[in-house]
Amino acid sequence: MSTEQVPAGSVELPEAVTASMDGRTLTIKGKLGETKKNFEKININVDLDGNKVVLTPFSKKKKDRVIVNTVSSLINNMATGVTEGYTYRLKVVYAHFPISVKTKGDEILVENFVGERSPRVAKVVGKCKVSIEGDDIVVKGVSVEDVGQTAANVELATKIKRKDQRIFLDGVYIYAKEKGW
Repeated sequence: MSTEQVPAGSVELPEAVTASMDGRTLTIKGKLGETKKNFEKININVDLDGNKVVLTPFSKKKKDRVIVNTVSSLINNMATGVTEGYTYRLKVVYAHFPISVKTKGDEILVENFVGERSPRVAKVVGKCKVSIEGDDIVVKGVSVEDVGQTAANVELATKIKRKDQRIFLDGVYIYAKEKGW
C-alpha cells in the first residue's frame, strides 16, 4: 500500500462567515443566522483550517472520492444561506373555489381547497419564515434544504388525486427560487 496523499477538496468561506465543528457536525454562522449539517453518514473527513473547510475522503475508492464535490456544494449552499438567504415563491391557483392560506405555528393551512371542508396542512421545516402576500406564499430561510422542503410540502398538500390534472389545475405551485431576501 502506498503512502501517497488521497486528493482532498477545500471550500473557501467568505470573510463574514465563521465555521465550527462539534464531532462530525459542521456549524456555519453568518449575519442572517446559523445552519448545521451532520456528516456522520458520509464517508468523508471534514476539518477546519482557518477560513477553509478541508474535505478528505476515507479511502481512495471512487465511491468515496466522488462525494467530495457533493459535500463542497452543500457547504457552499450553507455559506450562501447565512450571508444572503434563500427565498421560494409559490402561487395559489384556483378556478372555482377561492382558496385561502393561513399560517398557524409551524403549519401552513390551505382552506377551501376544491371546496373541501377541512383544511389541508403542510409542515414548515426548520426555521423558515412563511408569509402570505395576496395570492403568493413566500418562504424564506438560511437553509436551502429547509426552504425547499417547506415549499415542496405545500405543493404536495395541494396535489389533486384521482382526477385529470390537465383539467383540475387548482393548487399551490413554486414559480420562483431566489437567493437573497
